[in-house]
Amino acid sequence: MTPSAARRADATQKSSPNCHFNPECDPLFLSYAPGHWPHIPQELWNDWKWQLRNRISTLSQLSEKIQLTDSERNGIFLSGSKLALSITPHFFNLIHPSNPDCPIRRQVIPRAEEGLYLPHEFADPCGEDSHMPVPGLVHRYPDRVLFLVTDRCASYCRYCTRSRIVSGVGEQELHTNFDEAFHYLATHREIRDVLFSGGDPLLLSDEKINDLLRRVREIDHIEFVRIGTRVPIFLPQRITHHLCSILKKYHPLWISIHVNHPRELTSEVKDALSMLADAGIPLGNQSVLLRGVNDSVETMRTLLHKLLRCRVRPYYLYQCDLIRGSSHLRTSVRKGIEIIRALRGFTSGYAIPQFVIDAPGGGGKIPINPDYIISHTDEKILLRNYQGQTFEYPEIPD
Repeated sequence: MTPSAARRADATQKSSPNCHFNPECDPLFLSYAPGHWPHIPQELWNDWKWQLRNRISTLSQLSEKIQLTDSERNGIFLSGSKLALSITPHFFNLIHPSNPDCPIRRQVIPRAEEGLYLPHEFADPCGEDSHMPVPGLVHRYPDRVLFLVTDRCASYCRYCTRSRIVSGVGEQELHTNFDEAFHYLATHREIRDVLFSGGDPLLLSDEKINDLLRRVREIDHIEFVRIGTRVPIFLPQRITHHLCSILKKYHPLWISIHVNHPRELTSEVKDALSMLADAGIPLGNQSVLLRGVNDSVETMRTLLHKLLRCRVRPYYLYQCDLIRGSSHLRTSVRKGIEIIRALRGFTSGYAIPQFVIDAPGGGGKIPINPDYIISHTDEKILLRNYQGQTFEYPEIPD
């Protein structure tokens, strides 16, 4: 038995449905197995396909395990036509059963507020459809493309930017034409960077993942390949030695994960991320700033420090996109700037993500920073540091 399996087995023996809210438990990387599934054998719990088959996806399943609010019940009815409800057993164990303000709960359980559409919200807030030269391939930036390879995820985030096409119940369907997409990549030599996303690419079979990576690596001008995934968080059991052996064949390969709250970084997740890092894959994290989830300096700092301990570099902190029905989860831009200001200079530079707004309508990512430049002339630049002190630096003529 591997050390990771031994830790999981030991956790399975010791845990109870409420262990993960016990203040005496290790506050850093708790093991949540098996939680609400106390009688499931370890070999099944650690089987990623069992996790997928046993996802929470109905009102009756939720009602059996947690106390739902009226807003949540009404939101679940909406999920049949907007964005499906689906939560893996692993991730469901992180949800507080009686606290509707639980930051994990807010991310994955629908609420009635999802039916409220504001005038400035969009079905396609980042304008991806207008930058799609062939079905499933988004070419917005000069040298890189977004390749949408599936419309399914292990669980569905209620603020999903692509809720119009993922989960199978949105207003659009994803019809990626793989042959056309690879032909486009091969004939556009300006493209050097391909990001596989979706949906979640790591839900595909090992064989399909290998085929996609092999085909893109056969194109000589593609230098850089990335995978965007939330699978290591929702479904850490999917990260297997066999999958890692496939991924490491196609370096340089980078993976961007998506973690929003420190509680998501469990011991199982840490083990999965360690396997990816040990396979030589650089890991970055993209968080979304969400009301009631991570919109405090203390929560964000804890998250960023835990990410570094998992060998993950914080990369982006996104202002929540203007997706329809997400207003109850959006914070002010001011809040994001305040958080970055409270981090810069007060913790490691490696721990500080770039706060960005993905410009509505397809303008791309725009960095948002606190004001550190007080004035800038041809002779000098006046700067403010993290403590509020001012400094002068001479300017040099071009």
